Amino acid sequence: MSNIIQVKNLQMVYHDGEVPTHVLRGITFDIERGEFVSIMGPSGSGKSTLLHVLGFLEEHTKGEYLFDGKSFAEHSKDEIAHVRNKKMGFIFQTFNLLPRTTVLENVKLPLLYSGIKEELWDEKAKNALEAVGLSHRLEHEPSQLSGGERQRVAIARALVNEPNIIFADEPTGNLDSKSGGQVMDIIKNLHKKGHTIILITHETYTAEYADRIIRLRDGKIESDEKVLKNHTNEKFVK
Repeated sequence: MSNIIQVKNLQMVYHDGEVPTHVLRGITFDIERGEFVSIMGPSGSGKSTLLHVLGFLEEHTKGEYLFDGKSFAEHSKDEIAHVRNKKMGFIFQTFNLLPRTTVLENVKLPLLYSGIKEELWDEKAKNALEAVGLSHRLEHEPSQLSGGERQRVAIARALVNEPNIIFADEPTGNLDSKSGGQVMDIIKNLHKKGHTIILITHETYTAEYADRIIRLRDGKIESDEKVLKNHTNEKFVK
């Protein structure tokens, strides 16, 4: 199985005036195509910054990042936008839905820049909503949905372009335990269908849906371990 992500000595430094803040301090790891990886760490560990770099939302300071075999530095601005739109899907803790726009229209948003013919947009958006069990909510607005339903709309939006990889940034952070479990079950099923998943979380229970957990502390990798499941489906980290 080939690597979809290769990170070598990745560093991120922010400058506030003359004072540098080192957020990522020489991180190295690979992620195989089709893997489900959780990235954990306390507040300030660098996990959200790392997701932004992996998702082409920020450019790193030093080191090398290869996505699908091609270095970030080799991409033009147009190519970066194309990769983000076509090959990556994003799920955020705050849902990021347009409030006065229907569920169907929210899910169709990524298709605006996809190059897919407009007559196919409705069908693709409806298929994505069906995959998360929301076919009956097409004409509702986000304010008419529960938190769990809003997050499922956000997942459908992430799916609509059939991306290679899905980045989920604390997707259960604003949900109760029942809704959070439903959202994680959907994400787990996406993995079973072949999607590469990178999950950012501070919750151990949520992280253990993955097959591998990378723990960060102070901008460095503290551990990188497989999650093993025994015959009773209990999870433990090796």
